[in-house]
Amino acid sequence: MLFSSIPFLYYFLPIVLILYFIAPKLLKNSVLLLSSLVFYAWGEPKYIFLMIATVLSGYALGLLIEKFRGKVLSKIFLALAVLIDLGALAYFKYADFFIENFNAVTGLSVPLLKIALPIGISFYTFQILSYNIDVFRGTVRAQRNPINLATYVALFPQLIAGPIVRYKDIETQLTERKHSFEKASDGIRRFIIGLSKKIILANTLGELCDIFMQSGDKSVAFYWLFAISYMLQIYFDFSGYSDMAIGLGKILGFEFMENFNYPFISSSITEFWRRWHISLGTWFRDYVYIPMGGNRVGKLRLLINIFTVWFLTGFWHGAEWTFAIWGLYFGVFLTIEKFFLTDFLKKNKIISHIYTFFLVAISFVLFSSGDIKTAVSYIGGLFGAGNAPLVSNEFLYYLKSYGTVILIGIIGATPLPKKALGKLSEKGRFKKAWDIIEIPLLVLLLIVSTAYLADGSFNPFLYFRF
Repeated sequence: MLFSSIPFLYYFLPIVLILYFIAPKLLKNSVLLLSSLVFYAWGEPKYIFLMIATVLSGYALGLLIEKFRGKVLSKIFLALAVLIDLGALAYFKYADFFIENFNAVTGLSVPLLKIALPIGISFYTFQILSYNIDVFRGTVRAQRNPINLATYVALFPQLIAGPIVRYKDIETQLTERKHSFEKASDGIRRFIIGLSKKIILANTLGELCDIFMQSGDKSVAFYWLFAISYMLQIYFDFSGYSDMAIGLGKILGFEFMENFNYPFISSSITEFWRRWHISLGTWFRDYVYIPMGGNRVGKLRLLINIFTVWFLTGFWHGAEWTFAIWGLYFGVFLTIEKFFLTDFLKKNKIISHIYTFFLVAISFVLFSSGDIKTAVSYIGGLFGAGNAPLVSNEFLYYLKSYGTVILIGIIGATPLPKKALGKLSEKGRFKKAWDIIEIPLLVLLLIVSTAYLADGSFNPFLYFRF
């Protein structure tokens, strides 16, 4: 089930909220758990057993890791937890990728397994892993109540699209969380804004990206229009889902971490990754990069650490070489910045913003490509390869058709609207007016988003790839 769907918005969510708020405190997690299992089973009923099995193994191993902490057995149980979780992820997400590459190298024809990818497995696997690792480190105590742990893993707001919520961040909230009208209203506001970003902006920009991919009249300008549109599409899609997850969490009394912080205003690739998919970046930092030694090692080891982490970051996104190359691409420029460019970028802000935009745009063209051949073709097209004309009639037509949405997207991807609204809110007269029009405006956004959905408009689910 998708947040951006009529069944979720007008059937599932209202019923869940009614049941949740009428349930006594002792049963609220049970209501959330059962609701989350229904939410997950809606699209993939058979894989609900995989998630339950993963949760139960994480629960049992967490108890054993804590019981024998400081002893060899604790390390053995942690290793077993990592093996089970990453083994399941490797089998369901990467098995056919490894077989294809094995066949390509050896010339054999080992049949593919053709396994359907369980939605959200990359997210909930990382959550269970972080829980077991934190229990091993002594950062958190093992959860004694299996329903509480299962609720943490399966919680439907963040189950299939993140952010990657760590157990230690919501450990207390699982048993003691506060509900208030103010918190719920903030959550509703955040959810509607996220829904609008996804439906009105991301989906509309996605239509343009699809048109480009199917076009036979590509020009250099059209390639760049695609690059910018895809950057904005994936940003509003990712951040929109994160907004919806954070908003739903607030309604239910949870506080989830922010996952995006205006990444396109960055003046370096390093800053970009501090602002983009924050929960993923910090997960790899805390559970891979730092345990490998981080930057407290020699230069050669530091390079190994950086490229290992960024290869894994890219590969986490999907079983394609383009994703791995995408991760290594960022690893290259992060390394260059670390050793050579930091001072220059700090002193030359205009150049640093252009540099960052340019590299990020190319990176997402690579990210959008299903294979290396397409990636080379698209990136080459940005620079006129293949005798692509500078401008074409098709580019001019679609620039005119989608230009307004792109402009709104560019402005909306910056802090300008929020800052402008904040400054105006300081003025008494405007604040009173805003208090009056805010609710009707949010209702209007919900109605428009619903109309897009009811019309059967373009509504892709990017997370099937992850």
